[in-house]
Amino acid sequence: MSPAESFPLYHPADARRAFSSDDATRRFAKVAQLEPGSRVLVLGCGGDASAALVLAREMGCTVIAADTDESMVATLRDRVRHQGLSDRIEARGVTLDALGFVDGWLDAILIQGRVLYPLRATLANLRPLLARRGRLGMTFPVRVGRVLPKAASELWERRLGAPLLQPREMLQTLEMSGFEPESAETLHDSELDDYYREVEASLRPTSGAQASALREELALHRESNGKASVSYAFLVGRRKEPGEKPPASRDRG
Repeated sequence: MSPAESFPLYHPADARRAFSSDDATRRFAKVAQLEPGSRVLVLGCGGDASAALVLAREMGCTVIAADTDESMVATLRDRVRHQGLSDRIEARGVTLDALGFVDGWLDAILIQGRVLYPLRATLANLRPLLARRGRLGMTFPVRVGRVLPKAASELWERRLGAPLLQPREMLQTLEMSGFEPESAETLHDSELDDYYREVEASLRPTSGAQASALREELALHRESNGKASVSYAFLVGRRKEPGEKPPASRDRG
């Protein structure tokens, strides 16, 4: 199996992120059953941290907006202070291999539009930080087409260090990693087109070698003629405990 590209996967700092709209944040909050006082980590928040603002303002959550880029964290601190939300939002610089949270302290972890770790590492590293029944919302690339072109297969295996999974396989992986899968959505073709246009507009010649794989990803998408074989998914899973009974059937049968 190919070694993975270094994580997090490169994404231009000022490009719009997938699943980062306020409506997407509200959908996550509803599935995660967040309420006033819920402790939420928005990981890889970026400079605007719109999710942190929505969760604090509208849901009354206590939010830690964390990023590895200290310049973004400084910008966010100023924004939080100017909006009078310093009592609800903490902007924090972190390293991805040592987040610095006590196990079981967080009610939810939200990763919008960034791929910070390999899939299994994401689930293994973040599950212990969640309280019982805590939720993880995360973004990850998925295979959506009936046929995956060889070039796309090779690119993504090189980037991820593992073959691309279909959404149902992603949900199965969540379950095998100690989560109860609760929801999944993928970008439709038109949404993916819009996303890639904005990403491409944010790429600069100075982006250097770290952006080379992203440029290759963009080129492969352009060759798909509007029918993508690879997209991005947003998945939500609830931490479950060993021996926990499965949820009751929704069709009562």
